[in-house]
Amino acid sequence: MRILIFGLLFFLAHATGSDYTLGAGDQVQITVYGEKDLTTNIKINKSGVISFPFLSDIKVAGLSPKELENKIANGLRGDYLIDPQVNVSIAMYRPFFIHGQVKRPGGYPFQEDLTLDKAIAIAGGLAARASKSSWNITRLVDGKKLVIDANVSSAILPDDIIEIEQSFF
Repeated sequence: MRILIFGLLFFLAHATGSDYTLGAGDQVQITVYGEKDLTTNIKINKSGVISFPFLSDIKVAGLSPKELENKIANGLRGDYLIDPQVNVSIAMYRPFFIHGQVKRPGGYPFQEDLTLDKAIAIAGGLAARASKSSWNITRLVDGKKLVIDANVSSAILPDDIIEIEQSFF
């Protein structure tokens, strides 16, 4: 149990930093310095793949932006360019979802440093019958669903599903 909690805390602390992993729904801006024709803004499809000129389809789901930079640079190096300088940035993160007792349930674009209180505000605030403490986050970690008891300062990540329960009193 302690290992799982430590692993989750490590994941939460690093998920939106340099260790952020790309997934279906993320939109990335790929820039190859000095090569306008190779600069593109592309959304990662459901299979986690993008098409890039000269390299065909690239599986990007699970890669960090830095790893994708290296993969593209290595693919272009030699046959196409001598020393390609590639930059990958996230133009738009995949959404998070909030449902239950909020005024406007639905999917919303993820923002860096998002916490549960900010997510509730984005969804219009708590509904009149919302519980003040029964909040859960469902998150996929290493292919397994993990349900987290949340509070206002809980970190929210892309693809998280937030459930705001109804109060009984």
